[in-house]
Amino acid sequence: MQIHQLKQNNKRKSKKRVGRGGKRGTYSGKGVKGQKSRAGRKLQPSMRELIKRYPKVRGYRQIKRLRLTKAVGFDVLEKNFQAGDKITPEILLEKKIVRRIRGKVPQIKIVAKGEMAKSFDIAGCRISKKAGLKVKS
Repeated sequence: MQIHQLKQNNKRKSKKRVGRGGKRGTYSGKGVKGQKSRAGRKLQPSMRELIKRYPKVRGYRQIKRLRLTKAVGFDVLEKNFQAGDKITPEILLEKKIVRRIRGKVPQIKIVAKGEMAKSFDIAGCRISKKAGLKVKS
């Protein structure tokens, strides 16, 4: 005997037809009037009302661009470097003064925070106007 030769002993129960008169009464367990009692009803999802209440923000579809620039002040350079040392973004990464952003080396901008007594060899970094004036004087 194989599986396709097996037969059921009891018959399958037929699906109950609702809403055609008989013992169930006028509404047949479907409730009273309204949108939910209609055939082919279409209700809006309850979340839609919540979503509509939120204000529309300009440019919400644009992905926010990450800032790939890190600012480093004179005070940090004075503390971590000797006079005449070379300062590049890679060296700042090695000394763990700045971190990578999404796996990329960030652009470094030297800012005039603190005083600068030592002189450094700066390469591959941007310098703010105020920091540039302090360095020259």
